[in-house]
Amino acid sequence: MAEGLTHIRKHIQAELLAFDKVFKSAMKSNVPLLDKVTGYIVKTKGKQMRPMFVILAARINGMVGESTYRAATLIELLHTATLVHDDVVDDSNERRGFFSINALWKNKIAVLVGDFLLSRGMLLALNNNDFDLLKIVADAVKEMSEGELLQIEKARKLDIEESVYFDIIRKKTASLIASCCAVGAASAGASPEKIQLMYEFGQNVGIAFQIKDDIFDYQKVGTAGKPTGIDIKERKMTLPLIYLLNSSRWNERRKIIHTVKNHNQDPEKVAWVMEKVRQSGGLDYAAEKMELYRKKALELLDGYSDDVSLQSLRQLVEYTISRQK
Repeated sequence: MAEGLTHIRKHIQAELLAFDKVFKSAMKSNVPLLDKVTGYIVKTKGKQMRPMFVILAARINGMVGESTYRAATLIELLHTATLVHDDVVDDSNERRGFFSINALWKNKIAVLVGDFLLSRGMLLALNNNDFDLLKIVADAVKEMSEGELLQIEKARKLDIEESVYFDIIRKKTASLIASCCAVGAASAGASPEKIQLMYEFGQNVGIAFQIKDDIFDYQKVGTAGKPTGIDIKERKMTLPLIYLLNSSRWNERRKIIHTVKNHNQDPEKVAWVMEKVRQSGGLDYAAEKMELYRKKALELLDGYSDDVSLQSLRQLVEYTISRQK
């Protein structure tokens, strides 16, 4: 699947280079320490999937221009800020195989850098009168914050139902990918109807993306690109675990909840819950739901001309649910 991502990048290489220039410029500061930290962030950036969604959404809805590069930069600044803040909240020392900002420069600097990135994004939009883009992205920040807080609230009692789970991931994960697609369309001058359609498309992709992450966490050690069992240790009620609880008898359900709530740092007991999830068919159930949202997303693209940009966008959707890490 990495080859598929390379193929997509080739198709939009010029646009990605133009975006990269705007993004690096937005990260610069006259404060040497800040410039050093943001320089490190630029060097350790990820696959750039979100800017790719922005650019491809713009391409299928009109012309890519300077506003598209600003839209992609706005999204990437927001996304990077949330990752920096998340690492502080989670006390995580690693991000994408590199030391996290808080691991290298401590929490106070990490929080301030995250704040700087958010303000740079807002100023980039305001200074260019991109009020429509800023509104879409500001809504995403609100949704992501609500989703995280709802998840924390539910983790305390472990009383989450499937409908609440989908509400959480719609806000926490899907809202950002939805915003990528919406700002991409808006930057190309799309109609409000098309912008909404692209938002719904991205939302479905984002839900599928998060379910894929849930499945990763229950795979056996060594088969995924991230450690397994982390969600249980953090008392996150993901879809495979919810399925197990819903299909378990009362006494078994009580035992599982007790284990997740009180013994989530015990490797043997975490492994026991993970094995119960696998045996219950929870992973298959989650995979079926992921496929349902993938299909919903792709069906929303049926009204567009079948050109190379649309094909690349479809490939990007496939990558999000076929990736191995």
